[in-house]
Amino acid sequence: MSTPQLPLALRFPPDQRFDGFVGSDPVVALLRAVARGGLADWVYVSGPAGSGKTHLLIAACAEATQCGRRAAYLPLAGCAGQVAEAVAMFEGFDLVCLDGLDAVAGQRGDEIALFDFHNRARSAGSTVLYAAQATPAQLPPGLPDLRSRLGQCAQLTLATLDDDGRRQVLRRRAAARGLELDEAVLDWLLRRVGRDLGTLTALLDRLDRESLAAQRRITIPFLRQLLEP
Repeated sequence: MSTPQLPLALRFPPDQRFDGFVGSDPVVALLRAVARGGLADWVYVSGPAGSGKTHLLIAACAEATQCGRRAAYLPLAGCAGQVAEAVAMFEGFDLVCLDGLDAVAGQRGDEIALFDFHNRARSAGSTVLYAAQATPAQLPPGLPDLRSRLGQCAQLTLATLDDDGRRQVLRRRAAARGLELDEAVLDWLLRRVGRDLGTLTALLDRLDRESLAAQRRITIPFLRQLLEP
């Protein structure tokens, strides 16, 4: 079995920082304090796709790193069946963020590996943040002891952003690139491209390059020329 490719030297994307998160300020304040080491809480973040779970976990890693702490972000979907090998690489880190717990829930070998890692991290004084669409009680039947440990974490639940929230995120991410997007452009993007923020953020990078090369503002005619067949 090959070892999964893991983001040991991950350069945390600049779009995914606490200051750029659109949502609950108390959630950001709590996770920022945990990332900095001011709180020893272990946290379990749940919510539907697009609610910002990955954003918050990566932001926590970036914040911890800026404070001189060793932090790692691990998307569990990329190492299903090999979780034991994956988490072993982060032994002794100050903060470990495990994203996408749903991807390995119900797989006994991976759940045992998570349970063992959870206990070792507790003993070592590390902090672990978990994220999944489901709450611990909603995960598929599996290792009861792991469910018990996850249920002892502080529970945060996120909601999917509405279109106003998506527009706010896009404005912030566009402004960071030096781009101006008016309301008509934002409406067009949400209607024609979709509402997935990952897709829209990747598109912003392309728009940044293309508008600079063409020396044009981002307008609906420019978008049509660029994106429509």
